[in-house]
Amino acid sequence: MAKVLRRVGDNLWPVLQQAVAAALSWWIADDLIDHHVPLFAPIATLVALNTPLGGRGTNTVRVLVGVISGVVVGQLAFTLLGHGTVTVGVAVLGALLVALLIDGRRITMAQAAVGAVICVAAGQQAGVDRVLDALVGGAVALVFSQLLFPVHPLTLLRKAESTTLSGLADALGLTAREMDAEDDERASRTWDEVRAVYTLLDELGRARADSVAVAGRTLHRRGDREHLTRETATALHLDLLGNSCFTLVRRALALDTRHRQALAPTLRALSGALDALAAAPGSRAVRRHATRRVLDAVRDAPDAGPAPTVTVWESVRLVAQDVLVFTGVDAETAERAVHDGATEVPVPDPPRRGRTLPRLRRRP
Repeated sequence: MAKVLRRVGDNLWPVLQQAVAAALSWWIADDLIDHHVPLFAPIATLVALNTPLGGRGTNTVRVLVGVISGVVVGQLAFTLLGHGTVTVGVAVLGALLVALLIDGRRITMAQAAVGAVICVAAGQQAGVDRVLDALVGGAVALVFSQLLFPVHPLTLLRKAESTTLSGLADALGLTAREMDAEDDERASRTWDEVRAVYTLLDELGRARADSVAVAGRTLHRRGDREHLTRETATALHLDLLGNSCFTLVRRALALDTRHRQALAPTLRALSGALDALAAAPGSRAVRRHATRRVLDAVRDAPDAGPAPTVTVWESVRLVAQDVLVFTGVDAETAERAVHDGATEVPVPDPPRRGRTLPRLRRRP
């Protein structure tokens, strides 16, 4: 239930934007342009905005390119071949090939094919109306995504970081619970669920690319590129942290029952640290708190014992080290702190969002 509420809360604002933008597109096409059935204007808006926040502008351009190229190809096929099954096939094939040459994205190809079918099925005027509706819907989508509600690139990246950290925390927490059990089948199911975190790491990679694109293409976000560059470099360490967590889970689940149960509290501690960090990865206070919890979890890690156990504890140290590096700690300092049993490390201030407007200075 908590995950459902979080999903609704995270997506409520974009959903409201889509609803208002669709209504506005309909009003423009219906009242201002006086279309009889302006269906495609709100549809174009919804298709353009129905993508992660950082890619809405690019998605809008792809919708427009697909519609226009599909209408052009469809109109050409209709002029040469008229109505008919063969014409539809030829128009769709030509539209898809053109979309492949221009962009190759699925959204562009789909819009091109739909535009071609509409032209062949309903004639020239329908194609013209489709282009006009797409322009109206695309314009509204661009106004909403680029002018009225542009996403902040650093916020976009931090949200992806938070989701990834929360997923890694859940993975370690679930592994810790299963390590207290003796059912190997349950452990196998646990590993299947843990591997789903790979999807979060892929989404984090897309968020990094989208945030850089937003900072470069949105005029009043270009001042944030310096802060974004620092945070992007920091976010790259989450890939290393994810791999470290996967290695730890695999090695921990391979232990015998007695050693599993002895290691479970450490995994819970690491899970708690990651969960705390996920709550506000851009807060220095939260980062410091997380580093303390991580260092506490590995302070008494043994250096000797059976080879499998020592190997697992090395994986624990590596997870702790990667967490410290993500919080901004120098790699050498993090390694030394983990192996020397330090209680605290200096955590630098994380990059912050730049101000769109200059701060007014107070008069003395």
